[in-house]
Amino acid sequence: MSHTSLSPLPSSDRPDAAARLREALLGASFTVDGMLDLLGAPAYAALARSETVPALRATRGDTPLETLVRLFLLQQPVPHARVADVLPVADCLDSGWLTAVGGDEVAATVDVRPYGGTDGEDWFIVSDLGCAVGGAGGIGSRDEGVVLGVGGASTTLAGITVRTPVASALDLGTGSGIQALHAAQHATRVTATDLNPRALQMTALTLALSGAPQADLREGSLFEPVGEETYDLIVSNPPFVISPGGRLTYRDGGMGGDDLCRTLVQQAGDRLNDGGYAQFLANWQHVEGEDWQDRLRSWVPRGCDAWIVQREVQDVTQYAELWLRDAGDHRNDPAEYQARYDAWLDEFEARKVRAVGFGWITLRKAAAAQPSVTVEEWPHSVEQPLGDTVRTHFDRVDYLRAHDDAALLAGHFKLVAEVVQEQVGLPGAEDPEHVVLRQHRGMRRATKVDTVGAGFAGVCDGTLSAGRILDAIAQLVGEDPVLLRDRTPAQIRLLVEQGFIEPTG
Repeated sequence: MSHTSLSPLPSSDRPDAAARLREALLGASFTVDGMLDLLGAPAYAALARSETVPALRATRGDTPLETLVRLFLLQQPVPHARVADVLPVADCLDSGWLTAVGGDEVAATVDVRPYGGTDGEDWFIVSDLGCAVGGAGGIGSRDEGVVLGVGGASTTLAGITVRTPVASALDLGTGSGIQALHAAQHATRVTATDLNPRALQMTALTLALSGAPQADLREGSLFEPVGEETYDLIVSNPPFVISPGGRLTYRDGGMGGDDLCRTLVQQAGDRLNDGGYAQFLANWQHVEGEDWQDRLRSWVPRGCDAWIVQREVQDVTQYAELWLRDAGDHRNDPAEYQARYDAWLDEFEARKVRAVGFGWITLRKAAAAQPSVTVEEWPHSVEQPLGDTVRTHFDRVDYLRAHDDAALLAGHFKLVAEVVQEQVGLPGAEDPEHVVLRQHRGMRRATKVDTVGAGFAGVCDGTLSAGRILDAIAQLVGEDPVLLRDRTPAQIRLLVEQGFIEPTG
C-alpha cells in the first residue's frame, strides 16, 4: 500500500465506545509488553523499519492478541467471528472503529498502536492507516491531510519535556495527540491545536482510547487559535522540514526556509507565563558567511532564557535525499525524483544554505536583566527522559546568576551521582596530561579539569564550603591559598553549569 486514502474516522463523540474498546484491548494484552512478548524483539524492531513480514509470521495463530495485532497494526482484514471473540464488534462497527469488508470480514479504519506512558501507563496512539511509524503500509506517498503516528521526533520531544505539575499546557500542531496525552498527566488544562481538522479528531480519539481527559481542541495555524492566552508549558513538534514548495502539510509548514521554526520560537515568549517553558524540535539553516549559533540566538524572544542543542547536521544533499525518501518519491518516476531533487538544491543554493541542523529548543520565561542563552552542539548519546535534566539546567542558570565569585566560594556543593574520573596522558607518564570528569546520566557530558578541579570535585560532599576545600587543597599542593581562591571560581562555575556538582543549600 503506497498510497493512503483518507477514510472516515471513528466518532470522537462516542467516549463510551472508546472506553469499551480500551477495556477489550487491555483484556487481550494489546499493550507494548504484550506485543513484545508475542512478536519477539526482532519482529517488533522490524515493524519500526516498516517491515511487516516477521510480524505477519508471528501472528498466524488465532489468539485474541494475534487477532488484534493483525487488525490494528498490520491492517489485515480478519473474519468477523474471530474479532467477535475479542472486541464488541457491533459497537466498533457502529462507532466507526471497524468497517465491514468482503462479506464476512472486518477491517480497522485507523491504526491503533500501543504506547507506554511515562510511568508505565498503557496508552494507544491513533493515526491514519499505514502512517504509524512502521505502519503496515510503510512510508509512501501520502495525502495532504494525513495524520502520522508516533515517530522518533515525537518520542524525543516527549522525553525532553519538563514534567512539573502546571495549570495550563499547549500542544501546538498536535498531530495524533502524543504530546497532549503526556501533558494531560501533569497539566490541569490542555489545549491542542492543529491546522488539519483531521488531526484534532485523531487527538480526541488518542486521548479517549488512552483513558485521558479530553483536551480543548482548536483549529488554526501557529498561535492564531489561542489569541493572547498564556500557558505554563508550550510544546511543539512542528512541520519543520525545509523544502521547496511546502508539498506536505504534516511535514513542511508552507513557509520558506526555517521561517516557520523561527516564527514559532519568537512568538512563544509572549504566550508564556512567568517561569513557564516552551519546548520545540526544529530544523535550522547553516548559511554561508553566518555563524549558525548567532542565527539561533537571534530567534530567542526577549524576557526568555534559552537552551538550544544541535543534535545533528546534514549537508544539503543528505537532507534532500532523506525527505524525498520519506515521501516515497524515490519509488516513483526516476525523472520526477531527479527534478524534485534538483528543485531542493536550487532552493538551498538561492538561500546560500550549506547544511541543515536539527535539535531541541527550550525557552523559559524569566524576569532576569541578563537572559542566559546557551547554544551548543551535542551529537553524543544521551539518556532519555531528559525533562529533569532540562529543568535543573535552568535551576543552575538561576543559581550562577545570583552568586558572584565570593558567594560561590562561601557555597557548599556535592558531586552529582554517577560521575567518574578518567586520567588522560601518555602510557608510563608520572602525571596525567589532564583529568576528564564524565557523567553517566542525563546529557552524559565530559569535561576537562586540572588536578585542583578534580580534587575539588572529589571531596564535594556538602560538608565544607568551596573556599575551605580550596584552602585545604592549597596546603596539600603548597600553593598560595589566596591565589588559588582567585583562579578557581571559573572552574567551579563550569562544573556547576555543566551539572557535575550541585549546590546543597
